Amino acid sequence: MLSFITWNVDPEAFAIFGREIRWYGILWATGVLCTTMVVQRMYKSEKLPEKWFDSLFIYVLTGLIIGARLGHCLFYDPAYYLSNPLKMLMVWEGGLSSHGGAIGMTIGIWLYSKRVSKKSIIWGLDRLIVGVAIGAAFIRMGNLMNSEIYGGPTTMPWGFNFVRDTHWHYPIANGGSGELPCHPTQIYEALIYLSIFALSLYLFYKTDAKNKQGLILGISLIGIFLSRFFIEFIKNIQEPFEVNMIATYGINMGQLLSIPFVIWGIWLVWNALRKKETIKQNRK
Repeated sequence: MLSFITWNVDPEAFAIFGREIRWYGILWATGVLCTTMVVQRMYKSEKLPEKWFDSLFIYVLTGLIIGARLGHCLFYDPAYYLSNPLKMLMVWEGGLSSHGGAIGMTIGIWLYSKRVSKKSIIWGLDRLIVGVAIGAAFIRMGNLMNSEIYGGPTTMPWGFNFVRDTHWHYPIANGGSGELPCHPTQIYEALIYLSIFALSLYLFYKTDAKNKQGLILGISLIGIFLSRFFIEFIKNIQEPFEVNMIATYGINMGQLLSIPFVIWGIWLVWNALRKKETIKQNRK
């Protein structure tokens, strides 16, 4: 049995010319690399033109970085960043939003579909989402290495003492954790994302799901964002404004931003299965 874990890992992996390289950045880059390798293999299995993938990488990575940064700036602290717009460019200072990244990648795929593949945006996202799931798992492990975005106090034996985070030392009444073991929600999410990756990979290679446009994407969106919605209930508050938001609406910003993706996912699954049923009826 575990008896709480003292998490005292240095977020800095090493330094180059006085510039620190953090585990978060390494894991973020590893996630992008894994996503790239997975999707590239999928494209090869379907014998798609190699130039299609090369263009996909550029469009998606650009959309991901811009979307993740703008999402953080505009969703979580718009007043500050709109008053200091140059700060939006300082990605190295931290601050990336998974919801913003998802929106950015969707826009990237939309442009890619119009200019390169000439296929529907859903066709592209059905394939991209498989790799994105494993990439998201690496990013959450990066959050763990940073001792950030974790849950509230827990009595479960796998609770983490995030001793490097100043908020962990604050009293609970002041929005901290009171130096109590907390839920390692980064690990919870990473495990869920890995499960979704395994499921979507199975659906793509072992079933005909890739021929039912939107099915793999829909299932993945529901899994990723519905789990995010519920895990947010045990997370610590990330931004001060969320205190009033939770008191007024009962949910935080992460949950609010997750709802449209869950609804979209449900619609995609319903639409994919409806089309299949319609085709069967027409053949009778």
